[in-house]
Amino acid sequence: MERNHTMMQFFEWHIESDGTHWKRLGELAPELKKRGIDSVWLPPATKAHSLEDPGYAVYDLYDLGEFDQKGAVRTKYGTKKELLDAIEICHKHGIQVYLDVVMNHKAGADETEKLVAVEVDEFDRTEEISEEVEIEGWTKFTFPKRNNKYSSFKWKSEHFNGVDYDDKDDKTGIFKIVEDDKTWNENVDNEFGNYDYLMFANIDYNHPEVREEMMRWGKWLAENADCNGYRLDAIKHIDYEFIRDFIEEVKKQRGDDFYVVGEFWNPEVAACQEFLENVDYNLNLFDVALHYRLFDASKVGSDYDLRTIFDDTLVQVNPIHAVTFVDNHDSQPNESLESWVEDWFKQISYSLILLRKDGYPCVFYGDYFGIGGEEPVEGKKEAIDPLLYARYHKAYGEQDDYFDDPNVIGWVRRGTEEIEGSGCAVIISNNEEAEKRMFVGEERAGEVWVDLTNTREEHIAIDEDGFAVFPVNGGSVSVWALPELEVEEK
Repeated sequence: MERNHTMMQFFEWHIESDGTHWKRLGELAPELKKRGIDSVWLPPATKAHSLEDPGYAVYDLYDLGEFDQKGAVRTKYGTKKELLDAIEICHKHGIQVYLDVVMNHKAGADETEKLVAVEVDEFDRTEEISEEVEIEGWTKFTFPKRNNKYSSFKWKSEHFNGVDYDDKDDKTGIFKIVEDDKTWNENVDNEFGNYDYLMFANIDYNHPEVREEMMRWGKWLAENADCNGYRLDAIKHIDYEFIRDFIEEVKKQRGDDFYVVGEFWNPEVAACQEFLENVDYNLNLFDVALHYRLFDASKVGSDYDLRTIFDDTLVQVNPIHAVTFVDNHDSQPNESLESWVEDWFKQISYSLILLRKDGYPCVFYGDYFGIGGEEPVEGKKEAIDPLLYARYHKAYGEQDDYFDDPNVIGWVRRGTEEIEGSGCAVIISNNEEAEKRMFVGEERAGEVWVDLTNTREEHIAIDEDGFAVFPVNGGSVSVWALPELEVEEK
C-alpha cells in the first residue's frame, strides 16, 4: 500500500545568505526521507537582484547560479552545480523536488528606458491620478554577463505594463505604461480594482513575445534542473489563461505527473474554486483559508469553536486540490502577510494537517528547523517529529470524526491490514484537560495504546467493544496508537 505523502517547504525568509543552502539540502535529504518527507519545495533558484534577496526579486530566469551577475556567480542559496547535485541526492533518496517559479515581475534591470505612463491609485489600480507623462523606468534587461547563453531574449519596456519607480523624477508609485494601448491584464484578481500589478517591473502577458519566451523558459527550467514539479508564485496577479497554457505546455514535455501547486493568496474558497475552474483544475492550491482559521484559533484560544475549524476551507470543499499548511515564509513574523500561528497551537495545527485523510500537507522549514534573522524563532522539530511518525506509520484507513464539543474534538483513523500497527486516535483541547470516548474497532480489543506525542504517560487499553476513553492535556493534542514497533525504526 502506498504511504502518505508529505511536503516540506525547504526554506524560510531569513536563511543565511552564505550560499550553503543547496548543500544543506543534500546533507539533510536522508533524514527528511526517514521522517516521511518525500517532496521538498525549494526557494526560487534563479538569480535575484541581490545576493541577500530570497529570490522573489528575479533578475535573470536563466541564471541558476552560473554567471557572475548581481554581485556573484552563486545565488543566495548556492551555485547551479550545488543545486543540481542536491536535486540528484534527493532523487536517490526518493524525494521529489518542486522549484519555486516567479513569473509575475522582474527586478534589477540593466538600463532605464523612457516610457509614457500614468500614475494610478494604489488602492484602485483602475483609477488614474495623473496625466500621461514621460518617465524613466528600469525595464531594459540585457544580461551582458550571460552573453545570450540559453536565450537571446532581451526584455524591454514593451514587455511590461507597469513599474513602481520613475528614475527621472526619483518618484515611487504605481505607474501604468500606456503607450501602444497598453493596459492591465483582465484575467487577474479583482482586489484593488485590478490586481495585475504587484511589484517591480510587471510582466505583460498580453504581449505574444512574452508568452512565447516564458513558455520556453518554463520547459527549459524543468528539463535543466530535472525537477518533479513547480510551485507557482503570486498567480492571482497573472493572467489565468497563461497559467493554464503554461502548465499544459510543461506537462506535455515532462509528463502528466509533473506536479504543480499555486500560491493563490485568497482566503475566499469561492474565489479559489473559480480560479481552479479557469485553469481546468490542472494544479493544486495552498489552503489559505485553513491557514487563517489556524491563526485565528491560536489567537482566540478557548473561545474558538474547534468544531468549525475546517468550515469554508479548500480542504473541506475540494480536498483533492488542497495543499494544507500551518505557516510559510510570507506569514512568518515581520513579513508581508504576517499571520503567525502561536506556539501553543502549533503542534495542534500540525496534527490537523498531518493526521487526517484529506489534503497534501506541507511542513514549514521555519517551524521545523527555526527562523533566523534579527528576531530568531526556535524550531519545533521535537513537537512535529511525533506527528510525522504518526502520519507515516499510523494515519491510514477510514476516518471517524468526533467534532461534538466546541473545545474538545477528536478523530480516529481505523488503520489498514497492509500497514502493520496502523491506526490512531487523535484528541485536541483548546481549553482544559479533557477526555473523549472513541471507537477504534472491535478487532483492537485488548490492545494497549500510548500517546505518541509523549505528553501523556498513561497506557490506554481498548475495551472488548473496541472503545477507549482517550485523555488530553489542556491546550494540547495527544495521538494515541500502538507503541512504536522495532521494525519501524530500522
